[in-house]
Amino acid sequence: MNRLYVFPQRYLMLSVPLTLVLAFIIGAVADTTVLQPTVLFATIIMIYVTMIGFNYKELTSLKGSKVLLYSLLINFLIVPLIAYGLGMTLLSDHPNMFAGLALSALLPTSGMTISWTAIHKGNVPAAVKLTVFGLVLGSVLTPWYLLVMVGQLVEVDILGTFRTIIMVVFIPMLLGHVTFKFLMKKFTMQEFKTRVKPALAPISIWAMLYIVFVSVSARADMIVNNLELILIATLVLILFYFINFAVSTLFAVKFLDRGDGIALVNGTVLRNLSIAIGLAVASFGAEAALIVTIAFVVQQQGITIYGKLALKNWFAQKESSQLKNTKPQKA
Repeated sequence: MNRLYVFPQRYLMLSVPLTLVLAFIIGAVADTTVLQPTVLFATIIMIYVTMIGFNYKELTSLKGSKVLLYSLLINFLIVPLIAYGLGMTLLSDHPNMFAGLALSALLPTSGMTISWTAIHKGNVPAAVKLTVFGLVLGSVLTPWYLLVMVGQLVEVDILGTFRTIIMVVFIPMLLGHVTFKFLMKKFTMQEFKTRVKPALAPISIWAMLYIVFVSVSARADMIVNNLELILIATLVLILFYFINFAVSTLFAVKFLDRGDGIALVNGTVLRNLSIAIGLAVASFGAEAALIVTIAFVVQQQGITIYGKLALKNWFAQKESSQLKNTKPQKA
């Protein structure tokens, strides 16, 4: 049982594709839309685990101001420009799909931002800041960006977005703090860091995989029944995410340290597709929802592959200078 429990964490590159395949197979033969209300609870669990032992004082620190400013520049200027350029050139004959791409581009960060930052051992407090600011500003600015980009003003439920922020960020933070205080009565800090925290980590991965499974399986029929549009949507999304990864990585490597750089990439590449697909269905119809649905697949595979490459290359954990400079003593 323990091997099964830790399998997704140890083999993340395999776990995500397996989840996607399973989602398509089950979604093609069964209706999993009844599971959609449970995604919110899974998101809370996913974030809750990463919040146990979180240092809340770091949220009010000015230390994360630099990464926050870069994220705002990328999320609300560069990314919309990328989406607009791709939409005007590749989706000019499919305006509703263009609208779906715009929605995906204009709603940055989600619970996945915090979770993936924790998985990659980045700056989690910075990721929390990016998530909160990204959701708040995104909900306010999205209608006006859409008016310029696709010519239609779409109402965004700002109060609903605030409720989402409270549910997926602040409630897990509170629960994580209470849990940490309880654990500190039973374990030392050293025991918590070496035994308890690593034992809890796979729960967050399982919750993340469940979210991916439900999000994709619930829309498997839509994907299968629109094969003629899938190639176009997939091509556009691969280009969209590739450019986003490249831009964010450039800023992260050039201007930030490792921890903040990881938070920046996850806070600017990962989009809030759950909110985006709700707006797409309500405002633009099936084609818009289709491209956001495929974005779920591209985004999850993209961050999984990127994480593996990044942690071996530009975000590799370096040996301490002390170890590097230590020379063997002569006998």
